[in-house]
Amino acid sequence: MISPRIGVFGAGHFGRFHTLKLRGATQASLAGLHDADPARAALVAGEAGCEALSAEALLAASDAVIIATPTLYHGRLAEAALRAGKHVFVEKPITATLAEADALIALAAAEGLVLMVGQIERHSAAIQTLRESLGGRRLVALEATRVAPFRPRSLDVSVVLDLMIHDLDLILSLVPAPLTEVRAVGGRVMTKLPDWAVAQLRFADGTQAQVTASRVALGLERKLRVLGPEGEMRVDFLGRSLEFLAPDGETPVEHMPGWGLTRRSWTDHDSLEAEQSAFIAAIRDGTPHEADGVQGRAALDAALRVEAAIG
Repeated sequence: MISPRIGVFGAGHFGRFHTLKLRGATQASLAGLHDADPARAALVAGEAGCEALSAEALLAASDAVIIATPTLYHGRLAEAALRAGKHVFVEKPITATLAEADALIALAAAEGLVLMVGQIERHSAAIQTLRESLGGRRLVALEATRVAPFRPRSLDVSVVLDLMIHDLDLILSLVPAPLTEVRAVGGRVMTKLPDWAVAQLRFADGTQAQVTASRVALGLERKLRVLGPEGEMRVDFLGRSLEFLAPDGETPVEHMPGWGLTRRSWTDHDSLEAEQSAFIAAIRDGTPHEADGVQGRAALDAALRVEAAIG
């Protein structure tokens, strides 16, 4: 396949971004856009210079689809696309239920099609820098914070499936052991679903993590702290900095300070563009990609366990 035609389902916040980004793609073409709201579809299609099509027409015109609709429709739309022989990229969470996720994973495997989940943080320069810096260091504890002021979007899901799932996915990707225990508290402030949550995770190898998410915070904060026997690593995503504090290996402890502070920064890139490029490469060349259906299901499972713990 030289240049796959990719259609976008959903013209909301992320659907619009996906559509506009595809307009400038060099390795793929934008097949069109569909949204349940014809006026919204026409508006975004006008911005992107593409057609607003019916769901059936868009599916017929596409080699692959990006699904950026409310979560409730992810499973149904993705199944229809896979059964029609189309590769699928679905925004997080992969589906509303684990049963739907299992069905999509099995169907994609049976049809030999790409199924990719929009865990965009995996494609960020910050996480790539963190992975390089961690090397083979053993992790013992992690603390993640992702909070933001209230914005009236993604209100069909809780803050756990809206924001926290990003950090749950990252932690699952960093810790090789199975997740064995989840405890959580949360509260409703602006919506009928939890708007803030704090979760404690325990893994089979003893690693522990605390994850805080809020969409009703006073300001923006996005940080990840990793601790282990070799020291502490701290990432400030908004400040674009990574700090690593560890023994220098030479100065005796009794002659403190015997600690070395290493600072790294990174040059940001467009994470959405990187994510779309990975999807296109998987379609064109079979290139392995981040966050397949199995990984998307694992993140959903962890998020649902946090929601269940909140009650």
